[in-house]
Amino acid sequence: FFHFYAGICSALKLTGPSHTIHGIEGQPLHLTVDYNFNSTASEIQIIWLFERPQNNPKYLLGSVNQTVVPDLEYQHKFTLIPPNASLMINPLSISDEGNYIVKVNVRGNGTIAASQKIQVAVDVPVTKPIVHTEPSSGVVEYVGNITLKCTVGKGTRVVYQWMKNGKPLRAGPNYTFS
Repeated sequence: FFHFYAGICSALKLTGPSHTIHGIEGQPLHLTVDYNFNSTASEIQIIWLFERPQNNPKYLLGSVNQTVVPDLEYQHKFTLIPPNASLMINPLSISDEGNYIVKVNVRGNGTIAASQKIQVAVDVPVTKPIVHTEPSSGVVEYVGNITLKCTVGKGTRVVYQWMKNGKPLRAGPNYTFS
């Protein structure tokens, strides 16, 4: 009996991205998922869930054969075109960062199932940096210090790098960074 059950489990193969998918805020993001099975099917069900750490998974949408049943709260944001199991998120927002779970059920002689979790990170493009000079009037050579402050209005994973004549500046007797 166990070998028979194991054989049924292996009949459905689900493949999707195994690494974190990075999307850009405000842009569409396509989570590509493929599945195949080596048995006859009377029904194919696809279910998509979304989870954030420490939160219960939320139902996004599902389908049985060609009929899609969306969660009404999210129906304008998520798209599924069965029998394709891929999910379209449009537009992507910061709150969409987390794990997406896809489950495929195939009913034929029995029911076989497979699921996969896809991690999504949302990047916000960095806005143009603004540099402030203190004092604003500048300083006289060899007298006093000048402070340059760089800020950006928006952006994720921002890294600052000061350059002089196209070369990175290093901390030393003339330059300090904070």
